[in-house]
Amino acid sequence: MTTESPLGGIESLRWIWRQLTSMRTALLLLMLLGIGSIPGSLFPQRTQNPMKVREYLASHGSFGTWLDRFKFFDVYSSPWFSAIYLLLFISLIGCVLPRTLEHLRAIGKKPPLTPQNLNRMEGFEALSAGNLDKAEAWFKKNHFRVRREANSISAEKGYSRETGNLLFHLSLILILVAVGVGSLFGSKGEAIVNVGERFINTPTSYDSLAFGKFQSDQSMQSFSLRVTDFAAKYDPATNAPQDYTLTVQAARPIGSAEKKIIIKVNSPLTYGNTKIYLQANGYSPVVTIKDKLGIVTFHGPVTFLPQDANLTSTGAIKAPDMNPQIGFVGSFIPTYDRNARRGAFSAFPEVLDPRLLLAVWKGNLGLDNGIPQSVYRLNTSKMERIALKQLTIGQTLDFGEGSITFDGWRSWVNLQIVDDPGKLYALVGAILAILGLLLSLFTRQRRIWVKANNQIEIAGLAKNSAPGLSEELAQLKKWMENEL
Repeated sequence: MTTESPLGGIESLRWIWRQLTSMRTALLLLMLLGIGSIPGSLFPQRTQNPMKVREYLASHGSFGTWLDRFKFFDVYSSPWFSAIYLLLFISLIGCVLPRTLEHLRAIGKKPPLTPQNLNRMEGFEALSAGNLDKAEAWFKKNHFRVRREANSISAEKGYSRETGNLLFHLSLILILVAVGVGSLFGSKGEAIVNVGERFINTPTSYDSLAFGKFQSDQSMQSFSLRVTDFAAKYDPATNAPQDYTLTVQAARPIGSAEKKIIIKVNSPLTYGNTKIYLQANGYSPVVTIKDKLGIVTFHGPVTFLPQDANLTSTGAIKAPDMNPQIGFVGSFIPTYDRNARRGAFSAFPEVLDPRLLLAVWKGNLGLDNGIPQSVYRLNTSKMERIALKQLTIGQTLDFGEGSITFDGWRSWVNLQIVDDPGKLYALVGAILAILGLLLSLFTRQRRIWVKANNQIEIAGLAKNSAPGLSEELAQLKKWMENEL
């Protein structure tokens, strides 16, 4: 004996569609989207820092492998996150669009007819004076929508509450579309550029670069920047930054005449959908490295990364062409100070008394094993430390296998280049969502009826139990009785 399903194929699809497009399902998917975003904050992402992902996998063994299988290092492009995102998008459209169309049709309609028994409604009261003409005049004065019949008036106010509610949800859809457009057709990258150097907007110029699924280097804006100056101002009392000013010579397209442009933290350089932000700054000590024969094997600035608010910076200098290979682990101190607890540190972010602290290592730098490594770190597991020295500008350290001279320093800036074609739509969506939320929260929707039988009867209905109906009924009663 077989039992047939109470729902056929089409009926089952309709049931699934009703469940998917319910507000409860939309709220559940929105919560799941928030929960699904958490791993993107807890674990390094390949699109932002592939080297950290590689380090995490190497240090966490099978646990890291399982996380990688579930795309915890590619959260925002993972199938499960995309499924939640698309289902939320469909759910919101299916939930909000029919309500919007229904609301648009209802805007031009008259209020519903007066109920037969007003004594069952809120604030029911029989008046000793007044007439329908007086009531209609009061409703029009207070901007109610009025429907007058032979012996009754039905008035309604507060349609903008539902308008605000729908505007809020439609704006969420617009934000989702904007985020989707940005992730599919946008790009985001960062590049550290020393003062005096040039940045050309090509993939090889970036320290990190992530393209959207439908974005490529062929669609990148054509421009170049030559960093000519960077000035930072700090409060002498608190060491807090007061102002950052980056001066560049910009050419758009590449090879055209350059134009002087000032970039500040909250004032990026904009080319179409591409914005160039000043994100961070630091110092690059300038060094000259020579081998035993006095031949220069390296000369130039080496980027060090700040470790505190006063820009005490650390970094690595690598000389793979020397024999044996030489590496330096260094600290750059812009304004030198020292105590027994902290050791050497910077007392102020500006360069007032610079020092370069170096530890010299010889051995295998590990550059030939095919595994990428950070330019800011030195793997000393297969190396031997042969010297340790603190240098001031102009000093030279002779470590037997060669020498290194501290020639000076340069400022560097970290440029964040973002191409996000959906950002403007997301901003518009956020503004409209706030406006819709304000309309929904602060608009009171209510209906008031006036009926003339042997006497004048009034009553009302406050939707969603919004306060203020009793006060309006009292004002109507006063108007009807006194015509004030």
